[in-house]
Amino acid sequence: MNSGNQEGCSLDLYRVKKTITQKMADRMIEAATCKAEQLGICVNLAVVDDGGNLVSFRRMDNAPLLSIEIAINKAYTSVAFGLPTHEWYPLIQNDPPLKEGIVHTSRLVVFGGGYPIQVDGQTIGGIGASGGKTEEDMACCLAALALL
Repeated sequence: MNSGNQEGCSLDLYRVKKTITQKMADRMIEAATCKAEQLGICVNLAVVDDGGNLVSFRRMDNAPLLSIEIAINKAYTSVAFGLPTHEWYPLIQNDPPLKEGIVHTSRLVVFGGGYPIQVDGQTIGGIGASGGKTEEDMACCLAALALL
């Protein structure tokens, strides 16, 4: 039993939620890799579940080493707030205290290349790409999201 009713009060004890599977994460990584190859770039790609835990990762040959952590953090940022990472800067650009302070938040990325993975209005994971130009990283993620 997941809930009770006592004088009209609901006592929900748990909820059922969706999360990305390993199989789907791997398919998304493959689609993003194909897009990177079409663009002639080498990137790092990460998919996290709804809790921000790494589910699938790929470092293409010659992808920048520093971009490994950035790709993972882009995926994490997108699932943590349910926003694509490129939407962050416009939200903070006109608020100097926030702009100067929030960028010190561990794992937060405020430039493009990270997207939440959403199904039926629910965030089930996040995807991040890093190693190309911002627009290229975004294109790789969008290619993966097209699978949904």
